[in-house]
Amino acid sequence: MGAKTLETLVGAVVVIVAVCFFIFAYNKADVAGVKGYSVRAEFNSIGGLKSGDDVRIAGIKVGTVSGMELDPDWYSAIVSMNIDDKISLSQDTFVSISSESLLGGNYVSMQPGGSADLAQDGYIFQHTQGAVDLMDVISRAMFGGVSN
Repeated sequence: MGAKTLETLVGAVVVIVAVCFFIFAYNKADVAGVKGYSVRAEFNSIGGLKSGDDVRIAGIKVGTVSGMELDPDWYSAIVSMNIDDKISLSQDTFVSISSESLLGGNYVSMQPGGSADLAQDGYIFQHTQGAVDLMDVISRAMFGGVSN
C-alpha cells in the first residue's frame, strides 16, 4: 500500500508541475487576446493575416486581430481589431499589413497620426495599405517587369 501511495503522490506532483508550466508558458508567450476597444480597417488584400495575429505600434503589441469579413459590395477585406484601452489612436492613423519575415506570418502595423480627433470604439480607419505579395515582388525583381 505504501508504494502505490508514493507513486500516486509523485504522479500528482508531476501533474501539478505540468499545469504550472503550461500556465507560465501561456502568459509568457503573450497569446492571450487584448481586451479593449474595437476598431476596424478596410484592405484590398490581407494576405495570410488571421484572427489572433498581433496589432503593433513601433513593433510593440498593442492589440489583436479579432475577426475578418468580406465587404459584399466592394469585395474588400474588413479587419476587426481589439486595441488596448491604454492606447489612444488618432483618426488619421495609418494601418498596414506587414510581414514578419519571408517565411513568417503577418501582423497589423499602425503608425499613429497627429490629429486631435481620437478613434472611438467601432471606428473604421481610412488610411490603409494591404498586404504586399513578397513572392510577386521577388519574381518581378528577378525576372523583369520592374520599371522606373
